[in-house]
Amino acid sequence: MKFYRIYALFLRHFYLIKSSFPRILDLIYWPTIQIILWGFISKFFTMYSDFYNHTVGVILSAAILYDFLFRSSISFNMLFLEEIWSRNFTNLFIAPLKISEIITGLTITALIRTLIGIIPAVLLTAPFFGVSLLSLGSPLILLFLSLYFFGMTLGLLVVSGLLKYGPAFENVAWSSLFLLAPLGCIYYPLSILPDWLQIIAKTLPLVYIFEEVRSILLNNVVNYSNIMTALTLNLIYFTSAVIIFYAAFNAARKRGTLVNIGE
Repeated sequence: MKFYRIYALFLRHFYLIKSSFPRILDLIYWPTIQIILWGFISKFFTMYSDFYNHTVGVILSAAILYDFLFRSSISFNMLFLEEIWSRNFTNLFIAPLKISEIITGLTITALIRTLIGIIPAVLLTAPFFGVSLLSLGSPLILLFLSLYFFGMTLGLLVVSGLLKYGPAFENVAWSSLFLLAPLGCIYYPLSILPDWLQIIAKTLPLVYIFEEVRSILLNNVVNYSNIMTALTLNLIYFTSAVIIFYAAFNAARKRGTLVNIGE
């Protein structure tokens, strides 16, 4: 891999964001509104029930982490979709870029897009609701890393679908994470699910990530086994997603459908 190629691909998308106020507003608007909405709902619960004493911190922290996951995945998908919408998809693969360089460049760009959207929302939680993600301590870095890898995994799988089925598959880009959210136990513990669903849910790294968030905030206990399990699952899934992406790309190239995707 050549760094300058990765940097060039990053710059292409960075300048598109930098030169467009509507793009920046779109990145910031939804995360901020969602965090504020969840914050006021949680605050209402704490005012009228002792059962929800820790609701603001737990729900807001979970909402921020989930939005980070959602934004990272959708940002990766959007970078590919923008190439399709601008009819530049074919040029992307004709250019002297390796697939690994494309994946790396778009992964870095997706992270920047995600941070642009999520940082303003995070900064508002302290003055509005007295909640800070820093209360999660040093495990926060590993939790973010695990969520980001899972977001990239979903992004690669969706893009693989785009390569195989074409632009008609783009609706999945918006719905893929929502399909997994009920099993991810984002706002509630694993024990809420029926026994048979718990077996399926335990195959998702989301379960271990958000169980760890609740463990730290409610019990002040760091269980690194949850974090390591999530990272291990993410490594397996991410590696599998890369293999699937390469297979989808090679199949599309042999069928000659790469040109049609961008049309």
